[in-house]
Amino acid sequence: MSKTTLLIGMCCLFFSMLSAQKALPSIAVKTLDGKTVDLKDFVKQDQITVISVWATWCKPCHSELDAIAELYSDWQKQYKVNLIAVSIDTQRDLSKVNPLVKTFGWKYTILSDVNQKMLQTLNFQTIPQTFLIDQKGNIVYAHSGYVAGVEYELEDEIKKLVK
Repeated sequence: MSKTTLLIGMCCLFFSMLSAQKALPSIAVKTLDGKTVDLKDFVKQDQITVISVWATWCKPCHSELDAIAELYSDWQKQYKVNLIAVSIDTQRDLSKVNPLVKTFGWKYTILSDVNQKMLQTLNFQTIPQTFLIDQKGNIVYAHSGYVAGVEYELEDEIKKLVK
């Protein structure tokens, strides 16, 4: 085998790995009333799901979830999108989650990950961290941090899944 053939083969393998979709793994999280559940159970087959990882102390998280809230009812009607907001607040700060959600009026499924299993399993460091899950349960898009307008970029990615 020539060096050129080997190099081309390695490049093809590398680019196929980059474009491969990753199935959302099972991750134990909790409902706000303390029941342990599998995150995958909230990702419905044949439905697009957005998962936003956030915390009560994270102002950019509030901004992102609030910006999405303005579009969410349209997304549900047009694209049948489901949004799950997973708080990584510690056990001590968990009592702040429900009042904050009510203050903002977010109509999302709210879960808790006090042990930060999502950070470990999905290998990210920064919040807000947003994942887009396709109708087959694959992570097809992710972004971290928040800048005004990123919710429209997320909507563009959602549109690609309904074509």
